[in-house]
Amino acid sequence: MNPPNWLRALGRVSLWVWASLGLLFLFTPILVTVIYSFNEPTGKYNYVWNKFSLAGWSDPFKYPELTDALIFSLKIAVSVTIIATILGTLIGLAMVKYKFRAKGVIGAILILPLTMPEVVLGFSLLTLFVAVNWSRGFVTIIIAQVMFSVSYVATTVRARIRGFDWRLEEASLDLGASPFRTFYKVTLPLIAPGVIAAAMLTFALSLDDFIITYLNSGLDNTFPIQIWNMKRSKVPVQINVFSTALLVISIALALLLVVFNNRRSRKLAGLAA
Repeated sequence: MNPPNWLRALGRVSLWVWASLGLLFLFTPILVTVIYSFNEPTGKYNYVWNKFSLAGWSDPFKYPELTDALIFSLKIAVSVTIIATILGTLIGLAMVKYKFRAKGVIGAILILPLTMPEVVLGFSLLTLFVAVNWSRGFVTIIIAQVMFSVSYVATTVRARIRGFDWRLEEASLDLGASPFRTFYKVTLPLIAPGVIAAAMLTFALSLDDFIITYLNSGLDNTFPIQIWNMKRSKVPVQINVFSTALLVISIALALLLVVFNNRRSRKLAGLAA
């Protein structure tokens, strides 16, 4: 027996209300961060709203240690994104395209960094670096972040290429193209949206990571670690300014990806027609 119309309408309204409340709960901290980037705190801590001001935006590089930490984090994020995207894409392609005995084992290993607590993974890597007497810093941070970022990339790429028509590669090879040219001209353009999405996710995770990076950073400070160290003495408005700027850049990149995917979909639909 179908429920009455009023009950179904009530269900739809309830769903919208709960979804709106959930989104409000998730995005309120982000909104507060943006609003407080325009605050002029009375003391050293930007915790209480005082009055509207553009002082933070007019002098975002007031604290050199905070600026240096952000630049260092960006260098780490770019390096990790490049390495993890290449390795993860190749692993994802191999897991979908080829059949081999260790496929199930490798699949389980890929899931481990996603399910393992960060403090466990970070401390394990710290133990390894100490055991081999490897001084911690830029290189160890990259290794540590690549360890868990590869899993995100491989999982994203695998989901993207599950319905991939491998006959396109076979047709390219039959027409005389080399395997590398086939990958560059046929496979990569078709899986590009998934690869770009995975790269953006990796970049965001690298900038945001604290626990694993903190355990393996040595004396080098990334942006989150610098904020953690500064909070004992001051919390300047420049932290909110940098955070807001990164948020705006991330949203802009996400919108560009959506536009790229839409144009690409229309182009493919036109070619198919």
